[in-house]
Amino acid sequence: MEAGPQCNAGRKDEASSDEKSISTSVVPGNIDDVRLAELGYKGEFKREFSTIETVAFAFSIMAVIGGVSSTLSFGLLSGGHVGMIWGWGIPCLFIMCIAASMAELASSMPTSAGLYYFSAKLAPERYSALASWITGWANVTGQVTLVCSIDYTVAQMITTAVAVATDGTVVLGAGPTYGILIAILVVHGVICSAATRILARMNLFYGILTAGATVAAVISLLVASGDGKVSTKTAFTLFENNTGWSNDGWAFILSFAAPMWSLTGYDSAAHISEETSGAARAAPIAILVSVAAVGGMGWILAIAASFATASVPTLLETDLALPMGQLLLDVLGKRGMLAIWSFTIIAQFLCGAAQGVDASRVVFAFARDRALPGSRWWRRMNRHTRTPVNAVWLVMGISALCGLLGFSATAFSSLAGASVVGLYTSYAIPIFLRITSGRDRLVPGPFTLGKWSTAVGAVAVTWVAFVVVVLCFPVSQRTTAVEMNYASVIVLAVFIFASASWVLSARRWFVGPLPNIDGSVNEKGVR
Repeated sequence: MEAGPQCNAGRKDEASSDEKSISTSVVPGNIDDVRLAELGYKGEFKREFSTIETVAFAFSIMAVIGGVSSTLSFGLLSGGHVGMIWGWGIPCLFIMCIAASMAELASSMPTSAGLYYFSAKLAPERYSALASWITGWANVTGQVTLVCSIDYTVAQMITTAVAVATDGTVVLGAGPTYGILIAILVVHGVICSAATRILARMNLFYGILTAGATVAAVISLLVASGDGKVSTKTAFTLFENNTGWSNDGWAFILSFAAPMWSLTGYDSAAHISEETSGAARAAPIAILVSVAAVGGMGWILAIAASFATASVPTLLETDLALPMGQLLLDVLGKRGMLAIWSFTIIAQFLCGAAQGVDASRVVFAFARDRALPGSRWWRRMNRHTRTPVNAVWLVMGISALCGLLGFSATAFSSLAGASVVGLYTSYAIPIFLRITSGRDRLVPGPFTLGKWSTAVGAVAVTWVAFVVVVLCFPVSQRTTAVEMNYASVIVLAVFIFASASWVLSARRWFVGPLPNIDGSVNEKGVR
């Protein structure tokens, strides 16, 4: 752990040459920079994201067709038709509560620091730094493993396409899949290092393509399946337990992993708020609209997939990496499947690129507050692009290491579980503090839940506590080292490291979010 100074004054004086080259003044009349100054930070990014581009960014990270295609096996195993439809639909209701609570916080405190900043400001002063530390490390863990899990599914989609295109004569194993993953991470590193203006325009394209591909898949499955569609009763009510767990109720609950993984990363709207115009309004709009859109479209796609699935056991027996590929092949034939699958790959690839941007902003913000080993390096801004390029490549490097789990049989479920546990833990902490110690400390932004904040927050926190436990369990009641769910191992390793760092060092110098504006800012944001 990088040694930290003993007080804020010493840490504020410490700055890299890149930081010194950036003006610390607040642009007159720029309400976003004035508000950011009130929160303690100087504007280091260019505000190139509009509201619609911010919505597209959050929507792209939760790529609907990519998310459903990657996680279809969860529902198939944990309930069959019931798992596909209701395993997706039920969690979405609770996720909207989490999104609403987060939107309120993002509206009040629009900064790239996001969740760990919220925790620091809402926790009792005595525990402010510790709350910020725990939230930050949980969020970083979730962000990085989410990058890896998304890009790993892109690699799986590519191997699936190769197998279909060659009629099964070329089946790529774990080694080639890992090699494809590395190539994808490198490309994403290049994309995520681009200037904010370029990223903003690209994400608008991402959103349009993802929505179009999802609509095309829904129509194709419903139309092309023709008389092969199952009945409405079967599609919505036929339950099949293929997990290996003897309790059917518990088996069904495990299907919740699908939407929980797909609907993650919407805190991205908060993390790019320093790059967004009208962030206090744009961020909450992006969070709410993107979650509602992805949840709704994903449910419709899951329904279409359920109607098109003639036999759940047969679909699970596929040799392809992803059952969704087999379903499209069965319904559309080789050419039709490859056409839809190509757009699915592109959508998921763009999803990974958007998530790489999000994760790099989290790493940058946490490093800006001196909370990461080597923070001096990771908080540097590139002079030309005005983006945290070093943080981008740190994310890609750690993701490559996490990708080694691809050599286990449960690689995706482990990575998905780790990302969900990390992210949703970091979501729940500031929400819990909002409805307890921070109830009277939050200064509402343009979007507020008002009298409903406590009730909505309580539902959100309770749901997260429940689902985090669920996601640490293996798919089968009896497991082996190869088939184990390694989500708990990843999360526990980070927890041990963060806890040891806190006890041995950080508790003496980490004070939470660290203002980087020279001079003082009064409550109106005037220096």
